[in-house]
Amino acid sequence: MALGEFELIDRFFRGRGAARSDVPLSVGDDAALIECPPDRQLVAAIDTLVEGAHFPAGSPAASVGHRALAVNLSDLAAMGAEPAWALLALTLPHADERWLEEFSGGLAALADQFRVALVGGDTTRGPLCITLQILGTVERGTALTRRGGAPGEALYVSGTPGDAAAGLQMEVSRLAVPDERVARHLRERFLFPTPRVGLGRRLRGYASACIDVSDGLLGDAGKLARASGCGAQLDYETLPVSPMLVEAVGAERARELALTGGDDYELLFSVPPSRVESLSRDLPAAEWSYTRIGTLRREPGAIVMRNGSVIDFSHYGFDHFGSVR
Repeated sequence: MALGEFELIDRFFRGRGAARSDVPLSVGDDAALIECPPDRQLVAAIDTLVEGAHFPAGSPAASVGHRALAVNLSDLAAMGAEPAWALLALTLPHADERWLEEFSGGLAALADQFRVALVGGDTTRGPLCITLQILGTVERGTALTRRGGAPGEALYVSGTPGDAAAGLQMEVSRLAVPDERVARHLRERFLFPTPRVGLGRRLRGYASACIDVSDGLLGDAGKLARASGCGAQLDYETLPVSPMLVEAVGAERARELALTGGDDYELLFSVPPSRVESLSRDLPAAEWSYTRIGTLRREPGAIVMRNGSVIDFSHYGFDHFGSVR
């Protein structure tokens, strides 16, 4: 007997994610009921993952479930928010029980890690497409945005951008990496990204502007700078690249991927000169894994400097409908 819509929801999604006392009514009714703290602001984000556009056909179902939530958690991390609730709209070509078990398991594992309750959603038949909305809260007036930066501020990025782009190239057979340890690391960085929720929350009070790096470091630096009414200068030599990425593609290609590859879900943030010392003292870079990579400047646009000269990159980041340059 074919799996029906309501059985599908009951079996794979009811009760998934964290159990929260602020959700008096969840999956199974016309809508969810959520208790919002009076002293906090609601933060909302939504992302859609389409097979063939955001993940290769045949990707592990657990990875698809993980990524559907991770990309949204990264948006809340960039706002300095605490995630709490999620709604899922799932379009499936057919109700494959094994796929659904793995998908919902990948989603639930990450939801449990960040105390996110799945409170509702929708299912329908069609080409594989996942839309997830996440809701969270932040103390009133403390949210990070892209708009707060100013010329002269230091620019930092978390983690090692570029790994996920190499992992995606491996998934679509555009990159061969013989070393199994290196290959596994790069694939995991694409398939199961780690949203920097903890760092985002701690950056409130230090960072003046923040953005999650999803479409390429250089392109997203340009977005942050434009929103802040200034430009950005990135220093080629200081770009943090992982030893495994360098081993896989070489130092030059590693930095190119760090600048232009997507799917990192790291945080790029600016810090005023007056707060740089306290940031380093209170949130040590070695512990929180971030690196200074440049400076906001008065002139518009995002540039990369190497040995005192501007270097050109033809690809500035991912855009569904054209160039972001």
